Amino acid sequence: MTQNTRYWAVIPAAGGGTRMGLNRPKQYLPLRGRALLEWSVAPFLDLPWIDAIVVVLARNDGEYARLPIARHPRIITATGGAARAESVLAGLAVVAERSRAFKDVRVLVHDAARPCVTQAEIERLQEEADDRHGGLLALPVTDTLKRGKHSRVADTVDRAFYWRAQTPQLFRLDVLMSALVECTQRGLEITDESSAMERAGYKPRLVRGQESNIKVTYPQDLRLAEFWLTQQERQP
Repeated sequence: MTQNTRYWAVIPAAGGGTRMGLNRPKQYLPLRGRALLEWSVAPFLDLPWIDAIVVVLARNDGEYARLPIARHPRIITATGGAARAESVLAGLAVVAERSRAFKDVRVLVHDAARPCVTQAEIERLQEEADDRHGGLLALPVTDTLKRGKHSRVADTVDRAFYWRAQTPQLFRLDVLMSALVECTQRGLEITDESSAMERAGYKPRLVRGQESNIKVTYPQDLRLAEFWLTQQERQP
């Protein structure tokens, strides 16, 4: 990293949250008096070294405009696609257009459904991510892992080699765009940006995150997110 390095955040929020089984996208569900998405965006807004945040919305989104953050001067919106890679690429295109004057631009991609990430985690990722390969927050697996087949244990997997990927994930803008374009052109489905980088031959650095950085996927996860946000407020 040099003094000329610029940082942006991209938060894909175009998903429908179908696994929640509710009648609205999960990023707009209420969580301690705010929309879940607002919690996910907040730590990035509080970091002065991040130039701006691009929130990527569904084409028919009808809720974002009603949120207080919709009027924030450091937040820009873009329209996403059906797949995650398409939405992230839409956000990256905005970053590329707005940062053309800079040669070294890095992007932090963060899940809209991870409301408990902290500034400390984001700053640790910035400090430890590899300049060329990038990096991501992750946690080493501590449970014993079983590989299953037909609802039976096939074998026990050595957990020493496995990590649970989180977000944000931090990469150079140009390299990440190239990796994602390659995946979309080949029809490859990706579940995070690191997997696209890996397919392109990169080896992102694993930066240890926290258990509190959960992804809200099911209704019961909202209660857990509320617990972690409460714990964070109580910390000195």
